[in-house]
Amino acid sequence: MNAPSERPPLPSELSDSLARRFGPRFSVSTAVRLHHGKDESSHPPMPPDAVVFAESTEEVAAVVALCHQFRTPVIAFGTGTSLEGHLLAVQGGVCIDLSAMNAVVAIRQDDLDATVQCGVTRKALNAALNGTGLFFPIDPGADASIGGMAATRASGTNAVRYGTMRENVLGMTVVLPDGRILKTGGRARKSAAGYDLTRLMVGSEGTLGIITELTVKLYPVPEAISSAVCAFPTLAAAVRTVIQTIQLGVPVARIELLDALAITAINRHSKTALREAPTLFFEFHGSPTGVKEQAETVQELATEHGGQDFEWATRPEDRSRLWQARHDAYYAGLGLKPGCRALTTDVCVPISMLADCIAETFRDLDENASGLAGPLVGHVGDGNFHIMLLVDGDSADDLVRAKGFAARLAQRAIHMDGTCTGEHGVGIGKQGYMALEHGDVAIELMRTIKRAIDPDNILNPGKILPPA
Repeated sequence: MNAPSERPPLPSELSDSLARRFGPRFSVSTAVRLHHGKDESSHPPMPPDAVVFAESTEEVAAVVALCHQFRTPVIAFGTGTSLEGHLLAVQGGVCIDLSAMNAVVAIRQDDLDATVQCGVTRKALNAALNGTGLFFPIDPGADASIGGMAATRASGTNAVRYGTMRENVLGMTVVLPDGRILKTGGRARKSAAGYDLTRLMVGSEGTLGIITELTVKLYPVPEAISSAVCAFPTLAAAVRTVIQTIQLGVPVARIELLDALAITAINRHSKTALREAPTLFFEFHGSPTGVKEQAETVQELATEHGGQDFEWATRPEDRSRLWQARHDAYYAGLGLKPGCRALTTDVCVPISMLADCIAETFRDLDENASGLAGPLVGHVGDGNFHIMLLVDGDSADDLVRAKGFAARLAQRAIHMDGTCTGEHGVGIGKQGYMALEHGDVAIELMRTIKRAIDPDNILNPGKILPPA
């Protein structure tokens, strides 16, 4: 990828056209560009050459059409919470900020769906649903935009019960690389009509089109919700509890695993008083009777594996406090080593391989990356876990060891029939594992799709696919 100094400048005619069309909503200021050239990843900032603040699908289409005319890269920007360098302008170009496209277009209670603009965040959508008896369950932790969540195929803590963005997007409006506007899907809960273009766009990370509007599934707010936290003597004991819970078919809504170091970080950051040991967070949704039965079954399993301090949180404020502490684990982890950078991993394996994968990962951490703090958090109900490596930004040795560890973890997961990324996406951080995971034939087919839709390679270039 080109360094900023090596990039060709933004064509003056393009810059003039955007300035005339968007006035103060077009910016080339250093501060604005830097803000739009970094995310939550450990990758160094790569700012775009200009930023346009769009307010409608038609404006996005106009920007993309102009950039297509001048063969200039275009990168979509939502809230900037991505973790694999998705929005870094590796080849310069124009960033389209979609945050002002934040209208909830329609809520259809009878059909359990809603249509929203791409800049609506998950918290804003749920706030709009307040009083309807419905909610949107996809919860990646960060208050990400719905469009960004679809683009990266996000999931999060509720995925074990409600699925990922892939299962919860019914249709969308997408701006194609030449500025044409595409409508995919609809509001029917199933269709056998033609290629599934909605699923093609979900997870495409802005490389095939820019999502501007989405119709998503909603779910009834459960009649009863109960959360619990339970500490274990070892990580292995906690993981065995998870595996048996899933294999017994207990319909838990959330199962989150944190190791002792992650709990230590959370206690410091969130002022909680949890036992500093491997810990599972559970949440149960359903009828009062069903929730009671689920909870009793899981508590019995946990007890069999040495679980202790099984504590319940049934009041909404207590549940919110518990899950907010879990969601703050990333920032809590950073507090363990002030001034550090975080290199986050994101593998997912079949549930039967979870215990072996975690055990081998911690042996690797002890033997080959000693001295690096690496708290573990994971949505282990679906086999997904993260090691957050804390590295000294001024230490080349720290970064080399951390990257080596992350590479071995990704390869380990793939060899266990898993994936190098369960929910963060590929961006530029996971490109090196794509061929190993998918094989040469699949990679070439992906390249064929990219060339067919975006022959000039202007949409978020340098992402997902490894260099040819």
